[in-house]
Amino acid sequence: MLSAWEAILLGLIQGLTEFIPVSSSGHLVIAQALLGIKQPMITFDVFVHVGTLVAVITAFWGDVSALLRRPLCKTTGLLVIGTIPAVVLVLLLGDVVDAMFSSLTVVLLALILTGLLLSVSDKFHGSGRMEDMSYGTALMVGLFQGVAIVPGLSRSGSTIFGSLLGGLNRTDAARFSFLLSIPVIVGAAAKQLLDMRHLGGLAIQWTYFLGALVAGVSGYFAIRFFLKLLGQRSLRYFAYYCWILAIVVALSRILGWIA
Repeated sequence: MLSAWEAILLGLIQGLTEFIPVSSSGHLVIAQALLGIKQPMITFDVFVHVGTLVAVITAFWGDVSALLRRPLCKTTGLLVIGTIPAVVLVLLLGDVVDAMFSSLTVVLLALILTGLLLSVSDKFHGSGRMEDMSYGTALMVGLFQGVAIVPGLSRSGSTIFGSLLGGLNRTDAARFSFLLSIPVIVGAAAKQLLDMRHLGGLAIQWTYFLGALVAGVSGYFAIRFFLKLLGQRSLRYFAYYCWILAIVVALSRILGWIA
């Protein structure tokens, strides 16, 4: 059974790192290795994904409500096109990606790459708006998101990099990235629900609700914190964090502190 403090810790990690560009999947792999958790936690993952979904919808309710009022607008098309590459790659490489989640080596290499993307991102000074984005740019951003299914490679960092590369200003790059996370989070939760059917159904513990609550609250504040920092061109600090984390985990493996 997942204890309350483990649920709080994992929910906090999911909430903070889902939207800050340091890779939530990579952090969860590292945290589970440190806690000695070996079995899949599919049901818990669904709960914390719902928590982060509520966080991003709340933070961007103005955009979400506008899409609900005009579901056939250009922004919807941009989000659909931006989501397609991730869906295709998950369908084609799902088993390979699942295997990566058991490899700390993959996570370490991906964290280093995330740091490189973030350090380069600070060089961009675009002025484009999301509403003026081309469908080709949305597809390019979607390709970056698709590659970020690798644990340790930040989804938000990759998509913001792609948006900045496409000429968007920093605020709209983050805005598009976070809106693009909504269908991805919904899709990930749906996939996990299907996986649970094959594993024998839904087994719910009360600590899952606690983890979801922590993920939602921390996720909301993480979004607000990141948007404020983004305007100050501070992505390089997240790059330093990713590199330091990779070094610390590598040394911990060498010293035998984690397997």
